[in-house]
Amino acid sequence: MKRTKICDLLGIEYPIIQGGMTWIANAELAAAVSNAGALGIISPNAGMKLEGDVVECQRSQIRKVKSLTDKPFGVNLPVQIPEIEKLIAVLVEEGVKVVTSSAGSPALYTTRLKEAGVKVLHVVASVRHAKSAERNGVDAVIAEGYEAGGHNGMDELPTMVLVPQVVDAVSIPVVAAGGIYDARGFVAALALGAEGVQIGTCFVATHECVAHQNFKEAIVEATDTGTVITGRKLGPARILKGGFATTILELESKGATAEELLVFIGLARSRIGELDGDLAEGEAYCGAIAGMINEIVGAGDVVKRIVDGYDGIVAGL
Repeated sequence: MKRTKICDLLGIEYPIIQGGMTWIANAELAAAVSNAGALGIISPNAGMKLEGDVVECQRSQIRKVKSLTDKPFGVNLPVQIPEIEKLIAVLVEEGVKVVTSSAGSPALYTTRLKEAGVKVLHVVASVRHAKSAERNGVDAVIAEGYEAGGHNGMDELPTMVLVPQVVDAVSIPVVAAGGIYDARGFVAALALGAEGVQIGTCFVATHECVAHQNFKEAIVEATDTGTVITGRKLGPARILKGGFATTILELESKGATAEELLVFIGLARSRIGELDGDLAEGEAYCGAIAGMINEIVGAGDVVKRIVDGYDGIVAGL
């Protein structure tokens, strides 16, 4: 397995980062990923009740992951979250050394985080956003193609064309995300110029992830066409087909406005689908890679699959 700049930047053995999936990127998952030599990431609201305190949840998750691993780990911070100031204060207090930021401008908090000794990797979906992140001092960018599960860039650029253009546009390391499952995808990302990969959906279908069993099994049962993009008027999101997806697509086809869609979606639909397991009423963020996932495994096995397959793929080339 090749050692890259991302390994040196983050102090990890393999240049593989677990996605910071809202509601379900819990401490047990992050610790298992980190213990396997990659970088585990926790979400501030992982496993939290809807009426819970996200700040205290994050503190609890940080302390839990510390009790389970002595390896590096990180915290995912959606920049637009209302409690962002308090969340930053907590992660600095708790000595977190890596943050993956997303869903907002890196100009807002990167300087503060770096002054506290935190490495910052910002998720981008275009060359313009990557250049902005570099100007604002991030240590690396995560170029996420629209194959990825969850919210994606408005331009819906696929990983294969996004990553090399970002690599050519910035001088900092680039991590590829979206549509990566095994060593084949990993090697392809390196060939495009990336220094590592970020993986989300594969880590949902693991024993350590707090996601509901219904969600995990739905991923295993999904085919190559098992996901769909919804919410283009609000911001595209890739989710599992069926249930909630069918309903929202019907509303969109009938011309529902952005405001009407917001009212329909309401609050925490992704929690309903991913934590409660109600796939008829809740969103289930899922990458297009779902069709390749055929079983629920350990998080360490996801990392091992890439590491063990690397040399064979490279030799085959």
